[in-house]
Amino acid sequence: MQIVIIALGSRGDVQPYVALGKGLHTAGHQVRLMTHDAFEPLVTAHGLEFKIARGNVQAVADSPEMQALLEKGNFLAINAYTAQAAQKAALEWAEDGLAACQGADLIVAGIGGLFIGLSLAEKLNRPLLQAYYVPFTPTSAFAGALLPKPLPGVLGWLNRFSHHAVRQIMWQGSRKADRLARQQVLGLAKAPFFGPFGAAQIRGLPILYGFSPSVIAPPADWPPEAQVAGYWFLEAETEWMPPPALVDFLAAGPPPVYVGFGSMTNRKPEETAALVIAALQQTNQRAVLLSGWGGLRGGDLPDSIFMLDAAPHDWLLPRMAAVVHHGGAGTTAAGLRAGVPSIIVPFFADQPFWGHRVAQLGVGPAPIPRAQLTVERLAAAIETAVTNQPMRQHAAELGAKIRAEAGVANAVTIVQKWAQRL
Repeated sequence: MQIVIIALGSRGDVQPYVALGKGLHTAGHQVRLMTHDAFEPLVTAHGLEFKIARGNVQAVADSPEMQALLEKGNFLAINAYTAQAAQKAALEWAEDGLAACQGADLIVAGIGGLFIGLSLAEKLNRPLLQAYYVPFTPTSAFAGALLPKPLPGVLGWLNRFSHHAVRQIMWQGSRKADRLARQQVLGLAKAPFFGPFGAAQIRGLPILYGFSPSVIAPPADWPPEAQVAGYWFLEAETEWMPPPALVDFLAAGPPPVYVGFGSMTNRKPEETAALVIAALQQTNQRAVLLSGWGGLRGGDLPDSIFMLDAAPHDWLLPRMAAVVHHGGAGTTAAGLRAGVPSIIVPFFADQPFWGHRVAQLGVGPAPIPRAQLTVERLAAAIETAVTNQPMRQHAAELGAKIRAEAGVANAVTIVQKWAQRL
């Protein structure tokens, strides 16, 4: 089959789809991946055909307006701002998508590419397979993963309603952009007012989930087409070599604590760095600080802290005593697979959900929302993560289960069984 995967967002949003695409390519399918130009090297390095989706996600995330919203963690305001940015890109994405999907037998999209993917599938009369790395199918088992705050212990009907509410918040914020793309580029009538969630292009197709059933067991009320395959990890970068200074630092003492906030920006990176360093010194912990997209910088660091620009998670995190991060789905998955406790400092979107889930599983302390992060709270969480032996044992056991799974292979099998039936 000729398969087109639409993956929009930050690297953490794109990388699972590169892994899925690589698995499908290895199984004999032709795979194109439509994403932003910053990720072209990542896509082509794994044997996939790159197709551009114009737009600079990092510029949106780095804007002063977005940084202020991320600090406050207001999901509705963040959704409104990103919807406005998406409206500007809607016509370009429709044009790029139309070019990318020519000749496709199957379109694959997750949350970021769902609406444009469905419009393209309708225009080209092609099926669309939903592929998510966060729960998106309504259930009474737990609340919507994109709620600003988890709702533990609520009634089942309210849980289910929350999923529909999240869908509507996303859709209503995107509806104008979707209408412009459909009418001005694709020549389609506008989508239903309440969204295209029942579109003919997705009926009867599998809904793939790229997370571990040991982390979220498939709810009993999910339809049979919703299938949890396991995490979609890229294989280890065999050519990557750690800097000698990092190797020397790791060998010079006990396992350090990893601290990195991924693609989450911050208006006060020096202040954040000072807070983190103070918490580490209060707990007498060595650390590896990842600068990354978040712009985390800290003047003169003590010898107990190593600043690192980047390193593959599958190499670095198993060598840590604990991992402190923002709770993005990809980093959460990597931390859980490493088998060490996670301390999650969520900013927005699905990050509070993963922080709450980590605590529920007993593999990390309660999450600390970014707006509530203090030296004392972070120090207490670090102390718990490195000394609580039952927590460390649970993390090690869960990591072993995840490492034994074959999420990409399972997802490929599901796709190929559907293709054979078709």
